[in-house]
Amino acid sequence: MATRSTIAMEQPDGRIMQIYCHFDGYLSHHGSILQQHYRDSAKVLALMLLGDLSTLSAEIGQAHDFDAAYTGGDRHENWCMAYGRDRGEKNTDARVFRDWNDYVQNHQYEEFEYCYRRDGQWWVCERERGYAPLADAMADELHERLAMEDE
Repeated sequence: MATRSTIAMEQPDGRIMQIYCHFDGYLSHHGSILQQHYRDSAKVLALMLLGDLSTLSAEIGQAHDFDAAYTGGDRHENWCMAYGRDRGEKNTDARVFRDWNDYVQNHQYEEFEYCYRRDGQWWVCERERGYAPLADAMADELHERLAMEDE
């Protein structure tokens, strides 16, 4: 089962770009990858320009055969799997919103929403909790997991 997410980036002029990602959107996967490997605005922008993803990975990578990767062929574990670049799908480009208010009111909602803000920080929105700095949300999740293990 997929844990769908969106990944967005606030541009210097205030516009927001957003892409969809189908698999593994939870904090311990996407949150960790974004925090560790997408700290530079140039790399985040390159991710946005890749368009909608099947999977997010540590590296953007290069064009490769989407279907072969899922059927035991050449699988690049550390490369993103993009619907447009790797499977040739159309209409997978990032959606662009005028500003933060337009984004919040009109963007695609998924189970997790990640946004790289102009200040260079990742934010996450889990439907029940609202927006929070990603580092804080990941720390809270870790504390909750540890508390459950102690019970």
